[in-house]
Amino acid sequence: MDSLILLVVFVFGLVIGSFLNVVIFRLGTEDDIINSRSKCLACGHQLAWYDLFPVISFFSLSGKCRYCRKKISWQYPLVEIATGALFVALFYTVFFGYNFVFLNVFNFLSLLFIFSALVVIFVFDLKQYIIPDEVIFPAIAVAFLALMVKVIFSSSVLDFSLFANFFGAALLAGGFFLFLVVVTRGEGMGGGDVKLGFLMGLVLGFPKILLALFFAFISGALVGVFLMALGKKKMKSMLPFGPFLICGFLLSFFWGSEIISWYWEKFLF
Repeated sequence: MDSLILLVVFVFGLVIGSFLNVVIFRLGTEDDIINSRSKCLACGHQLAWYDLFPVISFFSLSGKCRYCRKKISWQYPLVEIATGALFVALFYTVFFGYNFVFLNVFNFLSLLFIFSALVVIFVFDLKQYIIPDEVIFPAIAVAFLALMVKVIFSSSVLDFSLFANFFGAALLAGGFFLFLVVVTRGEGMGGGDVKLGFLMGLVLGFPKILLALFFAFISGALVGVFLMALGKKKMKSMLPFGPFLICGFLLSFFWGSEIISWYWEKFLF
């Protein structure tokens, strides 16, 4: 039964991932995200329902359009599989032991929305060097709502220390990036990083937000040096920072407690 539930969650994630691909490709265009029919980006042919099965359609067609035989972007199956895997990891993390109480259910649904937004931001920032407001603002709103529900229902009295922890982490991360934007005059960081940092703080709280930021900057620096060594980037070349922040977020969300406990025991005691 456990495996069946996880399989259902994974398939649901594949379906949502397919929709997220539509969002990524249509953001900033005139195409309606909800109502427009899916079509091949190369030839413009409308796709039939049997062309739209997540992952399966891509591999059954050998990664090519059925109608014009142009190659289909690997983004499609990768986003679908990544979304499915994230949904399974979230389900296992939130419902460990299958404790389906109201707070866990609400937390899970809010995190599904937030993680879906992060998938879109990851790919869109990687391709366009922009963190879209149409995605980040709704995610922030859902994260804030989830925090308030957690504060209200987590104990018999309002837990303002819980609110202070998470909202303070959001202000710290967002304020830190705002400081970098001002200091670098927008050349080192952008306004999207400020909003993404704020969102991360709302979800992670202290001290996990610190681990997420540390990992993001270290990984970003290492990748930047590696790309410069390959001649792909120069010292002043732009490098989207959103994907590194999201990787830091995921690391801290799923393994932050264990990493922080290990560091605390290893180096501070």
